[in-house]
Amino acid sequence: MAFLVVSFSQAQNVYIPDVIFKYALVDTNCVDTDDDGIYDSDVDTNNDGEIQVLEAEAVLDLKIYAIPANNVQGIEAFVNLKRLSCNETLITNLNVTELSDLEYLDCSNNQLNYLNVSELSDLEYLDCSNNQLNYLDVIDLANLITLNCTDNQLITLDLSNLSNLITLSSNNNSINTLVIDGLVNVEEINLYGNNLSSLDVTELINLTQLNCYGNQINTLNVSGLTSLETLLIESNQLTTLDLSGLSNLKILDCDYNDLNSLDLSGLTNLVKFSCDNNEINSLDFNGLVNVDYIDCRSNQLNTLNVNGLLNLGFLNCENNQLNTLDVSDLASLATLECSFNQLTTLNINGLTDLVILDCSVNELTTLFIKNGQENILNFAGNPNLEYICVDESELDNVQYLVDQEGVANCVVNSYCSFVPGGDYFTIQGENKLDIDANGCNTNDPIFPSLKYNITDGSVAGTSISNASGNYFIPVQASSHTITPIIENPTYFTVSPSSLVVNFPTEASPYNQNFCVVPNGTHNDLEITILPIDQARPGFDTNYKIIYKNKGNTELSGSVDLMFQGNVMDMTSANPIADSQILNELSWNFSNLLPFESREIVFTMNLNTPTDTPPLNGDDVLIFTATVNPVSGDEMPDDNEFILNQTVVNSFDPNDKTCLEGKVITPEQVGAFVHYMIRFENTGTADALNIVVKDDIDLTKYDVSSLIPLNGSHEFVTRIKEDNIVEFIFENINLPFDDATNDGYVLFKIKTLESLTLGDTFSNDAEIYFDYNAPIITNDELTTVAENLSIEESILQTVVKIYPNPVSGNLTIDSKHILETISIFDVNGRQLQTLVLCGNTNKSKVNLSRFSKGVYFVKIRTEAGIQTSKIIKE
Repeated sequence: MAFLVVSFSQAQNVYIPDVIFKYALVDTNCVDTDDDGIYDSDVDTNNDGEIQVLEAEAVLDLKIYAIPANNVQGIEAFVNLKRLSCNETLITNLNVTELSDLEYLDCSNNQLNYLNVSELSDLEYLDCSNNQLNYLDVIDLANLITLNCTDNQLITLDLSNLSNLITLSSNNNSINTLVIDGLVNVEEINLYGNNLSSLDVTELINLTQLNCYGNQINTLNVSGLTSLETLLIESNQLTTLDLSGLSNLKILDCDYNDLNSLDLSGLTNLVKFSCDNNEINSLDFNGLVNVDYIDCRSNQLNTLNVNGLLNLGFLNCENNQLNTLDVSDLASLATLECSFNQLTTLNINGLTDLVILDCSVNELTTLFIKNGQENILNFAGNPNLEYICVDESELDNVQYLVDQEGVANCVVNSYCSFVPGGDYFTIQGENKLDIDANGCNTNDPIFPSLKYNITDGSVAGTSISNASGNYFIPVQASSHTITPIIENPTYFTVSPSSLVVNFPTEASPYNQNFCVVPNGTHNDLEITILPIDQARPGFDTNYKIIYKNKGNTELSGSVDLMFQGNVMDMTSANPIADSQILNELSWNFSNLLPFESREIVFTMNLNTPTDTPPLNGDDVLIFTATVNPVSGDEMPDDNEFILNQTVVNSFDPNDKTCLEGKVITPEQVGAFVHYMIRFENTGTADALNIVVKDDIDLTKYDVSSLIPLNGSHEFVTRIKEDNIVEFIFENINLPFDDATNDGYVLFKIKTLESLTLGDTFSNDAEIYFDYNAPIITNDELTTVAENLSIEESILQTVVKIYPNPVSGNLTIDSKHILETISIFDVNGRQLQTLVLCGNTNKSKVNLSRFSKGVYFVKIRTEAGIQTSKIIKE
């Protein structure tokens, strides 16, 4: 009988009414036969299409997954199961009361409205998430380690006896009562999206993660949870939060509460922090060097200390009340969002990782974004912007954004620093002249203002060192070729003749001195006169003579000066002239070394309009300076310099002057012309940096011939984009008091030889004082004309001509009786002559029929002849 019973039991089939469930048991790999985590067999081991009791009892690990079964009746026959996964089905009921050996149960993602696990005393893992449970009794499951009952309809949950529980997830329920007393080993609690108004976790000393956001909690004490690493308490009703003692905390999210202060000191392991949408007015991250993410937007912050956060990659502090923000040492910052604050300036220069910047809707006047990156940039809503400093590569893009915003008078340039934005490398050294032919050493004189051509194979530029002989060339990563250029290459050789430096292979700074060695014997002197001041009738005007040895031999000689003694008097000269005869002075010099320059400064007091002869606006003062010896000089043309200075009535402290005057002859075409650019700090503070920018017209000038000659202060010159010349007075600190607020730069450049009679060439400059809008000088225009059309004035300012420029009638007003008035074009051709009868001192000439251009008026009076240039509009 026992046998019969046994035989009967062995042959007994388990009743499984749901065909889909039965199919899964019979025809799918739903059994892990060797406990390796791989489901490698079905339950129907005898392949008879049925499940016998013995077959069910033999299964220890069963997985029924993602089938549309409505019920799993018959599961109760699997009495030896230790692991059961039955998820993503359509079942509403699961009877596991007979599965007393069950240690692991995953019945998530079903439609269960009831689950009885109270007798499963061996259960260690329970996942019943994503069902419709409104009650769950687990109070006697003392061995339970993991419980996940997320996304159900639970209102209460009692876990008081689960002393072995380590992980609890009960998110998105309606829990308003939670008993967690005794969870002494719990490490992770997730309770977001419930109705909790209070939560006591003070005894949970092993807790490493607490997530309770989206509740109604108004008090929470976590101060003693020294093991806590993650605290997520967003969207509650907290007014205070004590974080003391949480030295292991790495992640803190307390968004959407009612916090008005937060002390972060001591959170030395904090990595990610978010507190947006609170009422916090101050945050200090001092010492929290591991933080890489901060979101503190939509608070009441008026101070934010993020200094020293070298790992910070993301910072969002928008919608606060910040008026300052220092991000200067946030070397890893990639995203900065600081819109809707009260910032007046923002500087991200040097933040080479920063790509995204939103600083819209602030009160910005200055913005510094020269960081070597192509930034995703938003600065809309800052109508008071005055200055934006950017990388050269972003000038056009940022200017376009400024124009789109309609921000009037906002200056965009790269002049906040004079090195590339972002990471860069430097090539530097000094230039020496091997005067004693024994190799360059510390005893040799410096070689000033050496020019270098620089190219990386695709981009080329020019740098000219300062007068002290030192050079400093900042470049970006690439292979760069540096070639020194001498004005007269037959006079000297340079060692090395060129230099190839590959960054970042080479260490930076890369030091290389250049040694300039005389080649043969070449005598070559050069002289220039520059007017330090504009010439105004009745005022003292300062001048400077600069004479230079451009050759490679030591020279001695003299400097001679001639001036118009009838309209000016010399009041002082330094050094004092060695000889003077009326309006001719001479200074002796000796031992002028190669490339040495010396200066003579003198002051002239000019006649007034009421003196005899008078001096008036538009009169031309002529100075002639000569440096001797001329005989034997390789380039005698530059041993003499004639300064033609136009007298002005109004004073413009920022101007540009062609020292050759308003006209050059055809013989002078292709030779050097000299330009002086004056600037004056008329602001209310010292000017730290000044840049004089000159856009050279390549159809009129040979930019490769440009040579800086002199400056009021030390400067360097660089040429970029083929024709943009920048004279950079870095750290000039030009005062604003009237006695010492002036400066200038003097350079020479050759005109193209293609200029012909009647051609004009003009040049202006932009002068940048720190971050202010540039001052644009006058457009200095010079005409190529014959000597006939520029007959030297004899009358010296006794005739007034106006208006000039003129469109219709030109008035001539003379102190002497007028005899004839003649009009000439720039080629010296006489176009019209008016003969005047009677004793008339004033006459008009109708020029309305003349074409636009430059003309000359030759006026003959009873006292002499005067020729003046006019412009017909």
